[in-house]
Amino acid sequence: MTEFETKVAAVVKAVPRGQTFSYARVALFAGKPGAARGVARALRVAKGLPWWRVIRSDGTLAREVASEQARRLKKEGVEVKGRRVAR
Repeated sequence: MTEFETKVAAVVKAVPRGQTFSYARVALFAGKPGAARGVARALRVAKGLPWWRVIRSDGTLAREVASEQARRLKKEGVEVKGRRVAR
């Protein structure tokens, strides 16, 4: 894993159960503001991370995994309506 991927993993592991962070927020906390797409790439290759807790800045879920992401978030008590986290 690259240094950035390692930092992304640490940030995502720290997101509490039942909460979400945006890709942009993860990037910021990982030390690379503006690297939201890099966070998405890092999550694709990392194993064992609670990836479902990372959502788009507008509250929507990732298209490719929206149903699985919604299922996991709901299980943690997050309110999801359609493909969006209710805020």
